[in-house]
Amino acid sequence: MSKVYLISGLGADSRLFKNVVLPAGYEVVLVDWLIPNYTDTLTIYSQKIINQYDINENSIVIGVSLGGMISVEIAKQVKLDKVILISSIKTDKEAPWYFRFFRSIPVYKVIPGKLMPHTGFLIKPLFGNMSPDDLRLFKNMLSNSSPVFLKWAMQAALYWKNNVEFLNLYHVIGDNDLVFPCKNIKDPTAIIKDGTHIMVFNKANEINKLLADIL
Repeated sequence: MSKVYLISGLGADSRLFKNVVLPAGYEVVLVDWLIPNYTDTLTIYSQKIINQYDINENSIVIGVSLGGMISVEIAKQVKLDKVILISSIKTDKEAPWYFRFFRSIPVYKVIPGKLMPHTGFLIKPLFGNMSPDDLRLFKNMLSNSSPVFLKWAMQAALYWKNNVEFLNLYHVIGDNDLVFPCKNIKDPTAIIKDGTHIMVFNKANEINKLLADIL
C-alpha cells in the first residue's frame, strides 16, 4: 500500500485536511510540525521531516502552502512517486511581490513570537469568505501553533531558493488565491475557479476529484 504524506501550511495543522478523502489503496500519514532550530533552512527542516516520518522512495507527498515548498525540498532528497502542491509555489520565481518586500524590510522580526499565534484577524481578508465555524477552526489552529515555529517558518519561506522542477510534480492553484496569486504560477496542472488559499478545506469535493485523477 502506497503511503501518502499530507503536509499543511503555516499556522495550520492536520485538521486542514479533514475534508480530504483519497481513493482506496493508500495509507494516509498526517505530518505534524517539528520544532526547528533557528538556523534551519527549508532544506534542513525537510530532511528532519523525512527522518521523523521515514519517507522512502516511491512515496507520495501532498503539501499545502508552506507544506508545498517543503514537499519540493523532500522531492530533492527522496525519489518520490508523485509530488502534489496545492495553494503553493514550486520555485522561488513564483513567489509573490511581498516576499521581496519583507526581505528588504523584515518587520516580522520585531513582532514578539508570543503574539504571532494571536494574529487570527489576518485570516479572513487573506483566506476569503469563511463560515463562522470554519473561521473559528482556523483561528484555533493558529492559536495552537508554536510561536518558535511560526517565526522561523516566515524567515525560512521568505529566503527559500529553488529552481529545480520535477516531471512528476502536480500543481493545483486557485484563481482567487491572495497569498500565492495564480498569475505567478507557471504551467499549473489545474486552476480551481473561485479557489482561495484554503480551497483544500472549503472546496474539498473538487480537490478530491483532482487528487483521485492524479493518483
